[in-house]
Amino acid sequence: MKEKTNKKVVGQNMKQWTRIKGENSWTMFKVIAELVEGFEKLNKIDPCVSIFGSARTKPDNKYYKLAVEMGQKLADEGFGVITGGGPGIMEAGNKGAKIAGVSSVGLNIDLPFEQGHNPYIDIDKVLNYRYFFVRKVMFVKYAQGFIVMPGGMGTMDELFEVLTLIQTEKITKVPVVLVGSDFWAGMKDWMKNVMYEEFGNISEKDLDLIPIVDTADDAVKIICDFYKGEDSGELAPNYDLE
Repeated sequence: MKEKTNKKVVGQNMKQWTRIKGENSWTMFKVIAELVEGFEKLNKIDPCVSIFGSARTKPDNKYYKLAVEMGQKLADEGFGVITGGGPGIMEAGNKGAKIAGVSSVGLNIDLPFEQGHNPYIDIDKVLNYRYFFVRKVMFVKYAQGFIVMPGGMGTMDELFEVLTLIQTEKITKVPVVLVGSDFWAGMKDWMKNVMYEEFGNISEKDLDLIPIVDTADDAVKIICDFYKGEDSGELAPNYDLE
């Protein structure tokens, strides 16, 4: 008697995938093109600080006004500004840099609610991206520090990408500053109480990577203090893709 089996053919209830052969190979050329363009343009800029924050922040919001001030304060210390090129906090950071006459860089990406770049980016420093991961390489590689203002999913993604790269020593350690205690304090408390103390998923020193401040002066001071006493007066990109 033939033995019955309940064994199913793998994937028999799954929809058939549609594959376009060769598509992935051509995608790699698009990725390489974006990397090359970014390296060629950003290799020429002065030291910069990347400012992250929400595209939804309106000009009458206190954090928009604070981001404008932040761009100007960074300029006073010789730093240009890199943002995601869109509206909101990004526009404000670029506006502050533009007013002060330093490098104002925008790494733009087309999104449903963000069409085109803001008007405060230097025309020769506008880069347009299809791929988020290439854009994040540029954010990190050419920044000497990061200022993170209130934002949404994208801001969280950018923040924790940077923290992971620093924690794993994939980039040179650089200052990261969270601006807005009313926004960030609860998250940091959760990281301390849950991630660190309850679950042990991070170390205590990881919490030191994200100081929280409320003023442009304090944020810029942390970045400047970080670089005091450096042996070399020259700053360099954070990492090489070897």
